[in-house]
Amino acid sequence: MGEVAVMHSEPLQFECNDINVNMTEKEVYPPESNVEHLPGEESSQSTDHKNINDLQERGYMEYGCQHYRRRCRIRAPCCNEIFDCRHCHNEAKNDINIDQKHRHDIPRHQVKQVICSLCGTEQEVQQNCINCGVCMGKYFCGTCKLFDDDISKQQYHCSGCGICRTGGSENFFHCYKCGCCYSTLLKNSHPCVEGAMHHDCPVCFEYLFESRNDVTVMPCGHTIHKSCLNEMREHFQYSCPLCLKSVCDMSKVWEKFDIEIAATPMPEQYQNKMFHFVAQKCPNCKSYNTRQT
Repeated sequence: MGEVAVMHSEPLQFECNDINVNMTEKEVYPPESNVEHLPGEESSQSTDHKNINDLQERGYMEYGCQHYRRRCRIRAPCCNEIFDCRHCHNEAKNDINIDQKHRHDIPRHQVKQVICSLCGTEQEVQQNCINCGVCMGKYFCGTCKLFDDDISKQQYHCSGCGICRTGGSENFFHCYKCGCCYSTLLKNSHPCVEGAMHHDCPVCFEYLFESRNDVTVMPCGHTIHKSCLNEMREHFQYSCPLCLKSVCDMSKVWEKFDIEIAATPMPEQYQNKMFHFVAQKCPNCKSYNTRQT
């Protein structure tokens, strides 16, 4: 409900300790005193505010790496080396030329030190540099130790996932059974699969939960990279690699299989067996997404 202003034209009555005191509105609300302002006081404050903003904006979108635009680097707590971001660390430390015994990922939440890209001051994780005052990232998450000047990604921190995601919090919801954020378009329509995002892509084997590539949910509830699903379609693969359920409406295709099988009878000795060399039909879902076991 909005605020309602009540105007009184008659004298206001106040009663205190059985003593009636008549007070007019002017007496209750005395006129503002004429406070003298020093010449240039307001302009000086606005100038100082502008100088602070200019200081914080130095180097905006000029620093960073291929993964993030930011004005700081991080010191990895695992190997004590300095990198532009956690992805730069993981790519370097998991390179094929690195001994397998020394390969590792950075524990992102354990990062404690950052180095300002403008003045080189090493300091504890915080948004503004303690030395030069520059803002090291327009978007800053103290939990994930994430800095990013490119806020067009609409970053937000999901407490359910425990990490930062992109796309705007208003466009996603966290499914606690699947264990991940999904588009609000799927809120009442997606089939829940326990820990659906906490496994590798069934095509390229990248861990989906932390993947920076687009992930899609198939009708069966399993998840896969969108690009990997498109690649499957280019090779005429239209079933989930995990459970073999169709990823699109295949009814017209199954009808053609039925016609082809009916026109190609098996030899007599194989006619009573659940087998046909054209395709094998599932007796439950009536599809041909079957494999020989």
